[in-house]
Amino acid sequence: MDIDWKNLGFQYMPVNCNIRYSYKNGEWGKMRLHENNDINLSIAASCLHYGQAAFEGLKAFRCKDGKVKVFRPQENAKRMNLTNNHLLMPEIPEAMFLEALENVVRENIEFVPPYGTGGALYIRPLTIGTTAQIGIAAAADYEFIMLATPVGPYYKGGIKPVRAMISDAYDRAAPLGTGHVKVAGNYAASLAPTKLAKESNCQVALFLDAKTRSYIEEFGTSNFIGVTADNHYVTPQSPSILESITNISLRELASDIGLTVEHRPIPVAELDNFVEVGACGTAVVITPVGEIVSTRKTYNYGENIGPVLQKLYDKMTGIQYGEEEDTHNWMYEITE
Repeated sequence: MDIDWKNLGFQYMPVNCNIRYSYKNGEWGKMRLHENNDINLSIAASCLHYGQAAFEGLKAFRCKDGKVKVFRPQENAKRMNLTNNHLLMPEIPEAMFLEALENVVRENIEFVPPYGTGGALYIRPLTIGTTAQIGIAAAADYEFIMLATPVGPYYKGGIKPVRAMISDAYDRAAPLGTGHVKVAGNYAASLAPTKLAKESNCQVALFLDAKTRSYIEEFGTSNFIGVTADNHYVTPQSPSILESITNISLRELASDIGLTVEHRPIPVAELDNFVEVGACGTAVVITPVGEIVSTRKTYNYGENIGPVLQKLYDKMTGIQYGEEEDTHNWMYEITE
């Protein structure tokens, strides 16, 4: 195996194996290890026709002390079950989720990027309905898959702020829809507005609430963070926002370092009140946003990451790589 660890991107790379379980006759079967990267599905599988597909994303890190640890996997297991329940798919027992996690990391341990490279082993759990059916109904059969692939640091050459465009032509999710769970269709819905943003020289789309178009919701794949001059960490609260595990963790860290944390609805007009804005999620931890553009106004937040977001980014990544004390017991060790 000859991997250029310093130049890894965020693309899928085949590894040794993936882990799978099948759900039939009302129960999950035993864990299976698959070297094949392909899935055999009926052309009438419910995941293909009716969108019964849920996924998660988490990372395993080679830490400073040489151990391999995963960031808060129990939270991913909980959130996956929220999604599965919403789509009428069977829950994944936490013990089964962790069994899959431990085995997918252990069996692909040589693909965990070395400490100091800034990389990680990205892990993608996936639940899909596999029953062949034409009528619209929940499937009877399911597959739970956990795959892994090595990824490099999202930022190469330093953290650079991005431009965001407020989406006026599209909504991310309906108020009583699936915005609060991690279904595949939510990301399909973000493709066109993200393409439109990029055509306007912006890297990401920022969505408003679909009902009134007057409150900040989230970016296409990330939660919104705003920091005020008087050290308030403000992030939107809405029934149609996916609760980011990264954001939940950053709120705790923000409180630890003395910020006042506000989790509440944010009117668009409050964009003027922030001195720093960021997008947060598993892939990036924090992406600073230097500018938000809309048809009415442009909001500027600087050409570099702000001091508060930088401090939170350093603290979070420090915990993930074992450079800072894990006072919240977030890191889950994988025994090699």
